[in-house]
Amino acid sequence: MTYIHKIDSDRCKGCGLCVTICPKHVLEISEKVNTKGYFPAFQARPEDCIKCALCCSMCPDVAITITGAEDADQTQQAASTEDNDG
Repeated sequence: MTYIHKIDSDRCKGCGLCVTICPKHVLEISEKVNTKGYFPAFQARPEDCIKCALCCSMCPDVAITITGAEDADQTQQAASTEDNDG
């Protein structure tokens, strides 16, 4: 199964806890400001990510998620179905 690592840059306050905890040094703090005026974290080296989810556990803003590609597809399909029903 393929996993998808996502950082919601609008939720991230740039505290850097995820950057510190990442064992593969995948994450860095962006030089670009998000909509709330913070410098969010981003995946500088996504190819090195081992999807350990330490960053997800450490994030106080719950801005980081790792989901299975199949799970993401099912969620997207369910949302599509709900949109069509309503």
